[in-house]
Amino acid sequence: MYPLGENIRLHLFGKSHGKHVGCILENVPAGIHISSDEMEKDMDLRRPKDGIGTPRKENDIVDVMSGITDGITDGSPILMLISNGNIRSSSYDDIRAIPRPGHADLPAMIKWNDHDVRGGGQFSGRLTAPIVAAGSVAKQMLSAKNIKIAGFTRSIGNVHDNETRNIDDAFSSKKYATRACSPELDISMTKEIMNASNEGDSVGGVVECVVTGLPIGFGDIWFESLDAVIAKAIFGIPAVKGIEFGKGFSLAEMKGSESNDQYFVDNGIKAMSNSMGGIVGGMSNGMPLVFRAAFKPTPSISKEQRSVDLRSMKDVTISIKGRHDPCIVPRAVSVVEAVTALVIADVSIKEGV
Repeated sequence: MYPLGENIRLHLFGKSHGKHVGCILENVPAGIHISSDEMEKDMDLRRPKDGIGTPRKENDIVDVMSGITDGITDGSPILMLISNGNIRSSSYDDIRAIPRPGHADLPAMIKWNDHDVRGGGQFSGRLTAPIVAAGSVAKQMLSAKNIKIAGFTRSIGNVHDNETRNIDDAFSSKKYATRACSPELDISMTKEIMNASNEGDSVGGVVECVVTGLPIGFGDIWFESLDAVIAKAIFGIPAVKGIEFGKGFSLAEMKGSESNDQYFVDNGIKAMSNSMGGIVGGMSNGMPLVFRAAFKPTPSISKEQRSVDLRSMKDVTISIKGRHDPCIVPRAVSVVEAVTALVIADVSIKEGV
C-alpha cells in the first residue's frame, strides 16, 4: 500500500490490470454526511472524454465496503474498491523487457525482476481513481467547514489561459471537457490535444488549484509547512514534474516592493495582492491558496522511439500500442483537487479546524 497523511490517512493499493484498485481512508471523524451523488460527480470528472481521452472505458463505480453507513461516516476505516474491467493486457506482450521512454519501466525492471508493465502496473494513473473517491470524502468533510477546493486547466501545450481566475472560475470549468475556464479556451485546448494525437504524439499542460476558507495561521513551519506538505503530495501524482505557489518562479524577477502582499483592514485583515499564493512562513495569510502543477506529456505514444531490449542488451525501437490519453491534464484536474483536499483535511485535524 502507498500511504498519504498523518491524521486523515490514505492507503492506496492496486494495479492497472489487476482485479481492483482501491484505498483505505483512516481517521475520518464519525457523523459526516457523504453524498454518493457528489462522489459520482467527482468520479465523472476524472473519466476520459470522447476524442481527447483514452478509449479505455471503465465504469469507475465506487463500492464503499465499510466506514460509511447510510451516507454517514461511522468513524471506522473507509474501504473503497473500484473494479478494473476494460483490460487488454495483450497490448504489452512485446514490451515486457523493453522499457518505454518516459515511463517508470527502466528503474522498475532493474529494481524488481517481476515488474508488471501492463498498463503501467502500480505506477499507473489508474490508481488515481480511488484517490478521487477518497478526495471526494475529504472535500465533503471540508465543505462543512466552509473550505472550498477547485481546479482548472491553466494551459495545454502552447495554449495558455492568461486571465486572472478565482475559485468561481475554477468551479465553472466543470462544464468543459478540457476543464478550461471558457468555451473559447476549451475549443483551442481541444484542438491542441487532437493535433498531437493525430501525429501519434501527446501533449502536457498545467493545472491550477484554488482553496478558500482557510483561517489565518492554518498550517505549520519548516518541513511541515502547508506548501511543503501540499508539494510532497502533489508530486506523488503520476506525471507531475513541477509546482509553484502564487507567482512562483516569477517572484525571482521581482523586487520586494512588487512581490510583497501588503495588508489592509476591510472587515478583518486582507491583502492587496496574492503573490505568495496565500501562504507565508508555511501558514495561511487568509488569502486564497493558489498553486499550479505542471504535467508532462503522456509518455505512451505511437511514434517510434529508441529503447533497449534488456534480454539481449541491444538497441531497439518501440512504438507503444494500447489505449492512452493524448493529454492527461483534463482528467488530472480532479486528481489535483482530490489530493489537495486530502492534505487540507489531514492538516485540519491537526489544527483543530
